[in-house]
Amino acid sequence: MKPSLLALSLAVALGVTSAAYAQNTPDAGNAVTATPPGGDASGAGSNKPAKVQQLSAVDVSAALDQSRNALSPDTGSSQYVIDQKAIQQLPLGDSTPLNQVLLQAPGVVQDSYGGLHVRGDHANLQYRINGVIIPESISGFGQTLDARTIQSVKLLDGALPAQYGLRTAAVVDIDTKSGHSLGNGGSVGITGGSLGTLNPNASLWGSSDRWSWFVTANYLENDVGIENPTSSRKPIHDHTNQVKGFGDISYLIDENTRISFMFGMTNNRFQIPNNPDQTPQFGYLDTVNFNSADLNERQSEQTRFGVLSLQGKWGKTDYQVSLGQRYSHVGFTPDDIGDLMFNGVASTIGRTNRANTLQADFSTPLGDNHTLRYGLYGEFERGNISNNSLVFPANPDGSQASTTPINIYDATRLLARTWSVYVQDEWSIGDKWTVNYGLRGDRYELFRTESQLSPRLGVVYQATDTTTVHAGYSRYFTPPATEVIDDSNIARFNGTTNQLPSGGNNLPLSERSDYYDMGIQQKVGSNLTLGLDAYYREVRRLQDEGQFGAALIYSNFNYEYGRIRGLEFTANYSNGPVSAYFNASFNRAMGKQVATGQYNFAPDELAYIYSNWIHLDHDQKLTSSGGVTYAFTGTTRAGADFIFGSGLRKEAPGVPNGASLPYYFQLNLNVAHDFNIGSFGTLKTQLALINALDRTYELRDGTGVGVGAPQYGPRRGVFLSVQKDFDF
Repeated sequence: MKPSLLALSLAVALGVTSAAYAQNTPDAGNAVTATPPGGDASGAGSNKPAKVQQLSAVDVSAALDQSRNALSPDTGSSQYVIDQKAIQQLPLGDSTPLNQVLLQAPGVVQDSYGGLHVRGDHANLQYRINGVIIPESISGFGQTLDARTIQSVKLLDGALPAQYGLRTAAVVDIDTKSGHSLGNGGSVGITGGSLGTLNPNASLWGSSDRWSWFVTANYLENDVGIENPTSSRKPIHDHTNQVKGFGDISYLIDENTRISFMFGMTNNRFQIPNNPDQTPQFGYLDTVNFNSADLNERQSEQTRFGVLSLQGKWGKTDYQVSLGQRYSHVGFTPDDIGDLMFNGVASTIGRTNRANTLQADFSTPLGDNHTLRYGLYGEFERGNISNNSLVFPANPDGSQASTTPINIYDATRLLARTWSVYVQDEWSIGDKWTVNYGLRGDRYELFRTESQLSPRLGVVYQATDTTTVHAGYSRYFTPPATEVIDDSNIARFNGTTNQLPSGGNNLPLSERSDYYDMGIQQKVGSNLTLGLDAYYREVRRLQDEGQFGAALIYSNFNYEYGRIRGLEFTANYSNGPVSAYFNASFNRAMGKQVATGQYNFAPDELAYIYSNWIHLDHDQKLTSSGGVTYAFTGTTRAGADFIFGSGLRKEAPGVPNGASLPYYFQLNLNVAHDFNIGSFGTLKTQLALINALDRTYELRDGTGVGVGAPQYGPRRGVFLSVQKDFDF
């Protein structure tokens, strides 16, 4: 997106909202007033200007929240909502990382390094906070946001309306807590337990007249920052320190207009865990032995974002216009001698990405049966990649020619522009039918210019008061994730111990797909809701990502063809003190012919994949999650939840991703009690037992396309959370 085009778009969008503000601003010398509940507006019958505090801030804020929600339709798509109550009922409660919160939704598969796969996609998630798109960071945005900020999170997938694009596996739509709704107060607490876990946190919220704020921060350290590459109870060299913060500050301009500033940051540092008893493959000077348990690799990750939004209502039109920026950096520091001896290369890697965004969404009712929604999105990204590598010279047969390393430096700058516009109409036909049809246009510029017009159609049929049927079709255009593009000059490593197995270095392409989705939801009585959903996706230039190297950084590539299909079942039950949920899903994700990033593959792999369909490395046939909570009283409850998977893919003789790992089952237990301690007030406590059966299971075994080291799931751990809320 050209800067001049961005400026013009911003001027148009802000011009509309400026007109909205002008229309809704009262005459000079008179402040806005709202009639308080149960009485007349102060100042009525008086010539004195009304005071600011007479604005009914809570009611106005709630009305604006409803207006903002009206901007985001979900007709035809599948959605799963997890609210704050459900998060608190998880074993770790508000200390639960966001990726583990999302694992409770159907079709979500866990991977190593906190990664998630939804309906057979690798990553490709779009994160929205209060309706604003936050571009995903290099290290995965799921580990940036704290669950304590969340009022509710909705996972949207399937055939999405035209408003949603670019990242299309699923939309993680988060509504944050608000000072207007919480009142004035705060919270402090700490979670501690096994493997050196220490997680203190603090939050502050409140409102004053037209102002509202919510801020939270926490610190985490433990000795299992990254999944253990062995089955041992405690990994070697796996300490992590993580700092996270989030804030949302808003100001009510009048009854119809609000301006807000939202910001967040994370600073995470990891030791890379070691796998002992490995055999060195290369010699370094006079050194021939190296204990792999003594490797000292490290990785740091930083993410910062800020968004300024103007949101409100102009006549009948709801709108929100936002300007944002996200900065992300990942740095990998090798163990120079150790990495050279085990891998033949020791690379100091740095990746940074800065994304500037403009987003404008509008919603206008047309008569009684139509709602027109339209908007635009622009993103301007700058990325920098640097690789400073030590390697050994190699003979033509690939063997080591010298024990003295040489240095190779490679750096790339990326400049990407994305531009999107959409228009759609939600049409209510009688009392039973709702149709949402629209068109979306996307344009992406990096190494080349790619674009697509994408039609969308979603239908909801309210068959009875208890039965709802939905179906949809979406044409998707998914640009490559700029933050994980690796445009290295692979020829520089020819004749070294880091010479890549193949010479193909085609640059990544945008994915294009046709997505079909159909489902039914059935209420059984007043307590049980059942759901069944089926989907199918036909893909060209299917995008995937892999870890090619020692650093925990992914690089993307394309398969020429892809086919993904699946089936999901959900059940939710709530009756008095009992609440429970159960999800089960079947998925098949296949790819054929590697079209880009071929240098990451061995020639025999490329030849096989050219002629045969293979499972994607993150394909998991069966996935399930569930949980139950029983509230003994208003202050005491106990619960259990589980996750199950039939296993991700691994290598089979002669067949890439030709086999799957054994199934796994993880059971977690928890009990919570609120202690009333006189004048001190209520102290909330929660005791969690993670992997109560202490089952040892592998997420990865170190084989498969784009898979690095082995990774194991967590061993049994005990954690205690203590939290104190306060008012002022």
